[in-house]
Amino acid sequence: QVQLVESGGGLVQAGGSLRLSCAASGGTFSTYAMGWFRQAPGKEREFVAAISWSGDNTNYADSVKGRFTISRDNAKRTVNLQMNSLKAEDTAIYYCAATWRGSGWHRRSDEYDYWGQGTQVTVSS
Repeated sequence: QVQLVESGGGLVQAGGSLRLSCAASGGTFSTYAMGWFRQAPGKEREFVAAISWSGDNTNYADSVKGRFTISRDNAKRTVNLQMNSLKAEDTAIYYCAATWRGSGWHRRSDEYDYWGQGTQVTVSS
C-alpha cells in the first residue's frame, strides 16, 4: 500500500510559479510510475504530467508542455511538479498518483492505483 501526500499549492498571480511536491510512503517507490492530474470546478479530472520509474521518460499534456516540469527523487521518495508561467486556467486541485502497471509513463487516470488527497492551486488573473 502506498500513501501519497501533496504539498506546495497556494495562490499565485498569473505569470508566476509554484512547485508542487508529493511524498510517498509504503511500497517500493522506485517501482512506481508517477503522475500528476488536476480537476477544476465543474470539470473532469485531467492528465497533467507523468514520469517513468527511473525518471528518464516524461510526458505532458499539451496545455502545460513547455511550462511545467515533472521530476522525481527515488532516494527521497518524492515527485515534483515545477509550474512556471501559470495561467488562470491552471487553477484546479492537483493530485499526485502512483501506478505499478509498467515502468513507463501513463496518461490515463484509470491506470493509476494510488492517489493523494490533492492540493489547491489558484492562479489570479
